[in-house]
Amino acid sequence: MGANMTECTWSFPYASQRMPVLASNAVATSQPLAAQAGLEMLRLGGNAADAALATAIALTVVEPAMNGIGSDAFCILWDGKELHGLNASGRAPAAWSPAYFAGRESMPKSGWDTVTVPGCVSAWAEVSNRFGKLPFARLFEPAIRYAESGFLVGPITAQAWAGAAKVLGSYEGFAQTFLPMGRAPRVGERFLCAAQARTLERIAETGGEDFYRGALAEKIAADAARLGGQLTEDDLAAHRSDWVGTIEQDYRGYQLHEIPPNGQGLGALLCLGILRHVEVGSLPVDSVDCLHVQIEAMKLALADAYRYVADPAYMDVSVEDLLDESYLEHRAECIDMRRAQDPGHGVPDQSGTVYLTAADEQGMMVSFIQSNYMGFGSGIVVPDTGISLQNRGTGFSLEEGHPNRVDGGKRPFHTIIPAFLMQGDRPLMSFGVMGGPMQAQGHVQMVLRLVDYGQNPQAAVDAPRWQVLKGRSVAIEEDFSPAVLDELAGRGHQLERLPRQPMFGGAQLIYRLVDGYCAASEPRKEGQAVGF
Repeated sequence: MGANMTECTWSFPYASQRMPVLASNAVATSQPLAAQAGLEMLRLGGNAADAALATAIALTVVEPAMNGIGSDAFCILWDGKELHGLNASGRAPAAWSPAYFAGRESMPKSGWDTVTVPGCVSAWAEVSNRFGKLPFARLFEPAIRYAESGFLVGPITAQAWAGAAKVLGSYEGFAQTFLPMGRAPRVGERFLCAAQARTLERIAETGGEDFYRGALAEKIAADAARLGGQLTEDDLAAHRSDWVGTIEQDYRGYQLHEIPPNGQGLGALLCLGILRHVEVGSLPVDSVDCLHVQIEAMKLALADAYRYVADPAYMDVSVEDLLDESYLEHRAECIDMRRAQDPGHGVPDQSGTVYLTAADEQGMMVSFIQSNYMGFGSGIVVPDTGISLQNRGTGFSLEEGHPNRVDGGKRPFHTIIPAFLMQGDRPLMSFGVMGGPMQAQGHVQMVLRLVDYGQNPQAAVDAPRWQVLKGRSVAIEEDFSPAVLDELAGRGHQLERLPRQPMFGGAQLIYRLVDGYCAASEPRKEGQAVGF
């Protein structure tokens, strides 16, 4: 693609509801009011860290079906000189153990037995303290305003909200807080939550401390005790976020950076490492060979990620061994260009949502993600707080001997991953593709479209996508050529042909130009890229 975006093509070959935003300062996320909250901080003299945090905090209010105050979070931040990576995912309650979950066939998907310590509040405080310019409390003003006065619910948020109501409506706290009329809000209806406003005010006033060692922590632990959960005040007080740096994979002179395990970002690096041994760029874009080799490489990468990624203290194979060049070359040799396969994990030689991005004219770029996991998460909403708690414990395994087996004080396998693209020591793009197992797959598809095919960020986001499911099953958007889809099926891919929809991810990208940025936002979501 070259050294700067002036060398990319500025054509837009795919159907879209968006155009890119070119500006000196930019924010992109999945909900327009949250994007405006970030822009407000930039106009007040804040930097990209302030903008990202104000956006993240506002998203807990205006897109509650995807995240909440009880979320987890991860962040990759370019400070103008170097990259920093923050893991703000929480750990399991100390009382959890394999014995505690004995007799279950799988981890539960809702209720207190899915709730690990929420980490996003600690992420807000860590990033603000280390990199922010504005007072911490200022970052909460847009979110508090929307919680107190309300906001009009958008169409995609309303759809997700209604879906969650069917699954979680029996949970008293959830129903009282988020179904005030006995149902989910409809498109264009105003929703407000005074309890959220009070909670955010308390977090703002105490620098996040109250959430882990104060009145809010007491309320969270009391609700757990009342309903038979194991999360305690001690678990909350023991929480810490960790600056963990990043792991990377070179691809044709560009380096994709991800947060180390327990996140699935390693899967994206494995896939690109495998594809380094295949001349993808020589295959016509969106052709059957182009798609087939990507899908097959992704299946190999995910098989390894699901087997090996865990809390790094428990992994039985190192990241370095998995990213070893000879191992990746061996995995690439497993690809059969004539037929789809259902691969297992490899055995390397030994020696683991809402997304937003912001960038400012001083050069800081932030890639930030937070999530409750499945919709509103666990269904647990702490009374009189508006805190909806994630169900990240669902990500643990119950398999004996598996590095991701559930245990107290342990971080589970995480799907949410921010990404960052570098070219040597030059920052190029802060980006992410929210959406459960789609995320690593979306990262790969964005990088290939930009690096191999020179597509501009908005065209890369607009393009049709695929998602590996299980076995030889692949969900794929109907916008690909029917002839290509038929030939993929002929090679043995079991295709689930679908119209464009949010299950194929929510991408937000900010690409650095020679002077300013190009910001792109997902047409499958209701958000936007904004700037000035």
